[in-house]
Amino acid sequence: MPIQFVKAVKYQSKLRLALSGPAGSGKTWTALTFAGALGGKIAVVDTEHGSARKYSDLFSFDVIELDSFNPETLIEAIHAAETAGYDVLVVDSLSHFWYGPGGLLEIVDDITKRSKSGNSYTAWKDATPIQNKLIDAIIASKLHIIATMRAKTKYVLEEREGGKMSPKKMGMEPIQREGIEFEFDIEAEMDTDNTMVVGKTRCSAVNGKVIRKPTAAFITEFVLPWLEG
Repeated sequence: MPIQFVKAVKYQSKLRLALSGPAGSGKTWTALTFAGALGGKIAVVDTEHGSARKYSDLFSFDVIELDSFNPETLIEAIHAAETAGYDVLVVDSLSHFWYGPGGLLEIVDDITKRSKSGNSYTAWKDATPIQNKLIDAIIASKLHIIATMRAKTKYVLEEREGGKMSPKKMGMEPIQREGIEFEFDIEAEMDTDNTMVVGKTRCSAVNGKVIRKPTAAFITEFVLPWLEG
């Protein structure tokens, strides 16, 4: 059968949005606000010891609360939410599936301990496909997905006078595998003043926006028109 290209059309796309920031920056509240603005039934994967329930008087959603964070569990939760007919899935937070109990770093550590070489570099050969499978599940999902991520201070080594190297603070970065932000349509950082700064994005209408105390208007005025084409 001959290969045939067709005109690319964007219609009713599903959002992939990531919110990163330190504790107390309002990630959970903002994620639920955005989820409500997208419309439909909301499911929440809560890794934060029931923190999402604290907002149940303000938002309507169903929740599962986890205390072990194998990435395969999140993949299963994504598929379960699709099957159950939810429209939006909030993952609060995606960071736990990286560094939490049962997360990818622990999987790498376990593989390393079982191996004869004790080489963690070799362990990544087995662990990386698990991470890739999780990313594929997020990208291919039929749901809108909003993921929060904890953030840490990023440092780089900089050469000073005399050739000495010293760390230089370079802002914040999400606690997940490096480059995770590029898997999302919109990636935004939040600070302890509840200010959201849009970083990497495919949606030109929100590129570079700085919003103090973001509301549902961010979704309804900018994101939904972009998704609906």
